[in-house]
Amino acid sequence: MKLLHKDIEKDNAGQVTLVPEEAEDMWHTYNLLQVGDSLRASTFRKVQTESTTGSVGSSRVRTTLTLCVETIDFDSHACQLRVKGTNIEENQYVKMGAYHTIELELNRKFTLAKKSWDSVVLERIEQACDATQKADVAAVVMQEGLANLVLVTPAMTLLRAKVEVTIPRKRRGSCTQHEKALERFYEAVMQGILRHINFDVVKCILVASPGFVKDQFISYLFKEAVRQDNKTLLENRPKFMLVHSSSGHKYSLKEILSDPTVTSRLSDTKAAGEVKALEDFYKMLQHEPDRAFYGLAHVEKAADSLAIDTLLISDKLFRHQDIPVRSRYVRLVDNVRDNGGNVRMFSSLHVSGEQLTQLSGVAAILRFPIVDLSEAEDGSSSDDE
Repeated sequence: MKLLHKDIEKDNAGQVTLVPEEAEDMWHTYNLLQVGDSLRASTFRKVQTESTTGSVGSSRVRTTLTLCVETIDFDSHACQLRVKGTNIEENQYVKMGAYHTIELELNRKFTLAKKSWDSVVLERIEQACDATQKADVAAVVMQEGLANLVLVTPAMTLLRAKVEVTIPRKRRGSCTQHEKALERFYEAVMQGILRHINFDVVKCILVASPGFVKDQFISYLFKEAVRQDNKTLLENRPKFMLVHSSSGHKYSLKEILSDPTVTSRLSDTKAAGEVKALEDFYKMLQHEPDRAFYGLAHVEKAADSLAIDTLLISDKLFRHQDIPVRSRYVRLVDNVRDNGGNVRMFSSLHVSGEQLTQLSGVAAILRFPIVDLSEAEDGSSSDDE
């Protein structure tokens, strides 16, 4: 993401002009947008024209509209963002108050204006525009007949390809069918890697599976690379790393990223940091439950007691369209930061973010145990039920 212009007043109202440069930037933009914001961007509009003879025709024209945002739709697989709203500025093609849907495009600037820019939104812009955040990891999570090719970026986990091939069982006295199917499977996975992984950006490719599937695949991959004289694969051989996983499904990514050997290799990536923070929370919950809280009410009271060392919070909570509720989460983040605590913002498109969402989306590791608070909360929660 590129920041072209930023104009924010003392009362936090103002506007920014940004250019999304890659698919992931659409996810950042989705997290910046809220109902009631104003969005100015280039778009297409179908316009009806009447000729001198009276015949009516229609054509698509490119125009720049300013919408008051009403609905925001993000497709996480295609990384497409559509914003629907009413036109709030005079335009030769579109009447004031008329509805229009803008599909934001890569490398085309847009201007976003808000009545109030809070600390979380401003931090999201900084994160999106920081080139050092692009320390990408790719993972091939596989088992016999199934492989998931995943890209792990700082903001999201993207499933790039899923390979499924039926592998017949070995027959007594003949394994040819089994071996041919395996070869077809490995070939499909290899083509997926070549098609979807940009070796200039990706620092590490994790190949994970139960048993020896990963080892057999890697030996096939580089044997084929030598045979085909594929320089891209041969030059990037050191980037491949073999890891054990319990299955070939996408959810195994969490156990892969929490593997100590992987963690040390990926120490500079945000995804690994999120996984470690969540693991630390679970360990604390198991061994010292009075120092691990989750749920907004618990965590807020711990923050008021200046007890929070690390706050784990899902970015999903900041997309809440009810402004008072959203402000409550922003206040919590600011409160923890002001009192010297760490804040870990989890992406809801990461495996770790999905897990945190199941824990209400907010959790905290405390500096010191607070026994009375948890007991009091347990009492009040049972009363509520």
